[in-house]
Amino acid sequence: MARQRVGMVGLGIMGSAMAANLVRGGFEVVGYDPLPACRARHKKNGGIVAKSVAEVAGSADIIITSLPSAKVLALVASEIAAAKNPKHVVVETSTLPIPIKEAARKSLAKARATLLDCPLSGTGAQARTKDLVVYASGPSAAIRKCVPVFEGFSRGHYDLGRFGNGSKMKFAANLLVAIHNVSAAEAVILARKSGLNAALAVKVLGDGAGSSRMLQVRGPMMAKRAYRDATMKVGVWQKDMGIIADFVRSLKSPAPLFMASRAIYDTAMKRGLAKADTAAVCAVLEGRKK
Repeated sequence: MARQRVGMVGLGIMGSAMAANLVRGGFEVVGYDPLPACRARHKKNGGIVAKSVAEVAGSADIIITSLPSAKVLALVASEIAAAKNPKHVVVETSTLPIPIKEAARKSLAKARATLLDCPLSGTGAQARTKDLVVYASGPSAAIRKCVPVFEGFSRGHYDLGRFGNGSKMKFAANLLVAIHNVSAAEAVILARKSGLNAALAVKVLGDGAGSSRMLQVRGPMMAKRAYRDATMKVGVWQKDMGIIADFVRSLKSPAPLFMASRAIYDTAMKRGLAKADTAAVCAVLEGRKK
């Protein structure tokens, strides 16, 4: 029985993890990334390496995109649209402003292709273990078509209705992530300063009422003061924080905790921690440089 083929454009931290899980799940994954190291990693993980976005578009009807910026999404959407394949369903997983995704949707719609707005809840570390949730939005028929693919790289998915609702849910989710990450750092530091073993504190707190997924995922990094193996880089996170802040302001929605936590990530950038994991907010609060 032939294996289903899926396209993947963007093989960074998230994209490579999704692609690897799809390969392990029995899919053929044709992937492209402009960086040679990312393409090499995809091949090592059992994927098929494409030479361009156009080659991916010519190889699969379902294409997942995991992209770093609005500019790149616009370019990728135009290249996929050029294939003029009405069977194309593009699963857009990046965190970007809704108007940017809407422009890409219209670009693909002119070629009778469908773009789904499908941001993900989860870090790079969670992506490796399929501990992701897909916030899918767009035409329900297209979402149903993608369910086997979602199940290949995630632990769950939700059909949130009209296009753009996935991003709205993602913004709310990342607002919580931003706050919980900083609160986890505060708790780890308090435990350490009080004389408790930080690693033990993370384990015990993670089993109690005050636990959060950020404490469970990033707490161990904070306990070890090890932030180099980034599952979400501070520099990339700044892009997400800016998008959320703009969305919050546009709705005049109160977010004092989010705004307070944002200042700590800003300080991390000023201290040269752009390439460190966002768990490095712990180093900022401790007054450490790394």
